[in-house]
Amino acid sequence: MLTGHEIPLDGDLLYVLESLYREVTLSRELKATFEEVMQEIVHLVEEMDEDARKRYLVESLFLNTVTYENERLGAYMKKLSGGAGRGESKGLRGSEFGVRCV
Repeated sequence: MLTGHEIPLDGDLLYVLESLYREVTLSRELKATFEEVMQEIVHLVEEMDEDARKRYLVESLFLNTVTYENERLGAYMKKLSGGAGRGESKGLRGSEFGVRCV
């Protein structure tokens, strides 16, 4: 990493995410800018060979798919329980569940 922290590129996406959070976000007391985080991510990707990039892309897409599914399910469960008030589902795409996107 640009901070000097070594990250083993062994396919462990969660370790990479945790390292980014610790080394960039926490070290800046939760005030890291978009540019700072992106600079660190670009640096990490540039350090990877083509096979590693493919592995991390696949794992990242899987993790994002699971996260997306969990957010959708959470919005649906709130609707079923009557807890989906204005603003609680901000950013979710769930019009078929009656969730208003703000």
